[in-house]
Amino acid sequence: MSIAASAQPQWLTTVDIIKRLVRLKRITQEEGEKFLSSPRSKSELALHPIEQVVNSGLIDHNSGKAFDLDELSSWLAKEAGQPYFHIDPLKIDARGVASLMSFAYAQRHRILGVEIHKDHVVIASAEPFVTGWEDNLRHVVRKDIKRVVANPADIRRFTVEFYRLATSVDKAIGGRGETSAAIGNFEQLLELGNVANPDANDQHIVNIVDWLLQYAFDQRASDIHIEPRREIGQVRFRIDGVLHNVYELPMQVSMAVVSRLKILGRLNVAEKRKPQDGRIKTKNPDGLEIELRLSTLPTAFGEKLVMRVFDPDVLLRSFSDLGFGQDDSRRWNSMTSQPNGIILVTGPTGSGKTTTLYSTLKSLATSEVNVCSIEDPIEMVEPAFNQMQVQSGIGVTFASGVRALLRQDPDIIMVGEIRDLETAEMAIQAALTGHLVLSTLHTNDAPSAITRLLELGVPGYLVKATVLGVMAQRLVRVLCPNCKEPTTIDDKDWQNLIQPWKASKPDHACAPVGCLECRNTGYRGRAGVYEVMLLSESVKESINEHCDLERIRKVAVKEGMRTLRLSGAQKVANGMTTIDEVLRVTPSSSLAII
Repeated sequence: MSIAASAQPQWLTTVDIIKRLVRLKRITQEEGEKFLSSPRSKSELALHPIEQVVNSGLIDHNSGKAFDLDELSSWLAKEAGQPYFHIDPLKIDARGVASLMSFAYAQRHRILGVEIHKDHVVIASAEPFVTGWEDNLRHVVRKDIKRVVANPADIRRFTVEFYRLATSVDKAIGGRGETSAAIGNFEQLLELGNVANPDANDQHIVNIVDWLLQYAFDQRASDIHIEPRREIGQVRFRIDGVLHNVYELPMQVSMAVVSRLKILGRLNVAEKRKPQDGRIKTKNPDGLEIELRLSTLPTAFGEKLVMRVFDPDVLLRSFSDLGFGQDDSRRWNSMTSQPNGIILVTGPTGSGKTTTLYSTLKSLATSEVNVCSIEDPIEMVEPAFNQMQVQSGIGVTFASGVRALLRQDPDIIMVGEIRDLETAEMAIQAALTGHLVLSTLHTNDAPSAITRLLELGVPGYLVKATVLGVMAQRLVRVLCPNCKEPTTIDDKDWQNLIQPWKASKPDHACAPVGCLECRNTGYRGRAGVYEVMLLSESVKESINEHCDLERIRKVAVKEGMRTLRLSGAQKVANGMTTIDEVLRVTPSSSLAII
């Protein structure tokens, strides 16, 4: 007999849950009796019965593992004959569902609206047999009610978060509705309130900004976009390289949120006509310090703001954590272990160049060496380095910064980017005078970095004398380890990936499926694919004032370089990612097969 067959329209108890688990032989009678007789605190007793079971550490005899709250919630849904619903806040209109009922009503009945449709609303509850609230709510919303079962901890958490956010947004616009009136004044009120005596609106904007940042950290976002549209402000997060819509703010609230963030980033709040850059230092829910880099941009509908979130764990990651294979690590370490020379990392914005350089510098920064950097801007502050920021307004450029660093007795110098001939010349001078220089270039692949230096005006003989090697990189999404499943690879797809090179097709690979852990995307996290080119004697022979890029690439491949796509193919063969994902982020090659 299931719980549904025996349950009355009342709240579930631990006795109901334990009895059913014993009948299903998921726990023994003795374990159930011991659990029911064990003392529990008042706060523990206030939790949902299945939460108490999970917190007790009871082992599920079916799986051999401790009970999981999501799994037990799904089991409860089946027992009650209701659908299970995973609450994904990225897919829920928080302000819309908060308008369905009052916060007090939602808390009293432990329910939460999760979807609004034309003819019905979807209400989540972890008490599938309590029905007393249905008629009242149906009368208020004037729509049918579809019930689903959800994780009780999620219901409790998101009830607070959704209603707090909705209240802050509503009170921030003063209950006047989403009109454009007083937009010009609104942010001035925010600025004056922050400087002098905060009013109610200021505190609500503070609440929205706090929620926005904490939510981004919780969702593992790498970038936060606040974009003005004609009538609303769109908030989007970039998660694992893909943008997701998060929230729509009324335009005046969106403008005030941007102003609040500009204040936190020490930007000029009154200046909206030109781009500005700033930074914020805060903490994530785990107490780790997080750096955010702010960038504003004037657009047709107002000021757009993007925040880059820098992972606090970046400097603690090993090269294998970043996605380096054994051969990649060996080739990279052979360059970074040299006492002098130039090492270049190439790739577009957001390809992980900063992470690679910081991780490398962290491993090199011992007490016996002096590591200095010139950056624009300083993206992560690390006490082991001596970091200097470009300030073009007072004449501190990359080139002048390197010139100054050379007088600081450095062993290793990191130059944020080689953008012009002057910076390239200073980096070469540093390498020729016995320093190890690491820097970045914006090129599609490793061989292109050589031709880029020549285009800047660097003589070929200096490139051959100073450059130790180049590494190009991209970030691919990693298949979710919780749900990926084995699959076979089509011959045509494999050839499309590796052409014009040769590589054996693996017998098996993995495909994305989608689960609660990865929000049904099939991917969770990202890893690098690398193209490491050492400047061997053979490669150097191909470098001259009018060198052929494809010739350099052919020679480098013969010398052991794996192209970005071949590096990605290895990750496909290892079951880490998919062919489509590698093709999405890596450039193609038009070379003939060697």
